[in-house]
Amino acid sequence: MKKILQRENKILRRNAREVLVREIKTTKIKKILREMSSALKSQNDGVAIAAPQIGYSLRIFIVSGKIIKTGSAMQEGNEKVQTKAKDLIFINPKISKLSREKEWLSEGCLSVRWLYGKTFRSKKAVITAYDKNGKKFERGASGLLAQIFQHETDHLNGILFIDHAKDIKEELPKNRTHESKT
Repeated sequence: MKKILQRENKILRRNAREVLVREIKTTKIKKILREMSSALKSQNDGVAIAAPQIGYSLRIFIVSGKIIKTGSAMQEGNEKVQTKAKDLIFINPKISKLSREKEWLSEGCLSVRWLYGKTFRSKKAVITAYDKNGKKFERGASGLLAQIFQHETDHLNGILFIDHAKDIKEELPKNRTHESKT
């Protein structure tokens, strides 16, 4: 499994390159998508991951299906049946609209362990991107998903949330002790 790179790695500060539409369905991109999905699933607190976070300077991010609420439970007879939502794949994403209304939100990052802070993000966002089959789509979001769109797009532009966050604090998980940073 690919290791999630940390903030010291220079690739996280690069502007990622677009994926050519004809490359989207190639074995190489499929492999990168699998590696991204695997790296994301390895982190129980992760909600999304961008390709640069595992060493690929490409404009791709994945949002975990676990945060997608729509369609996550279906009625079957009188029983509720949980269906597993699929991860959402965004290739060459572009935010086409952000709401003027913004709020301060708590934020963390798999590449900035274990720092958390508050970021000023738009409450709503609209994004256009390509899916894993090379089909262009548009998706609107509010709340956590809108925040994720903004956070992951920042990654693709070489920006980490700590570049514009306030009240940054280290919060180690209860089962970890302080690690020295090298």
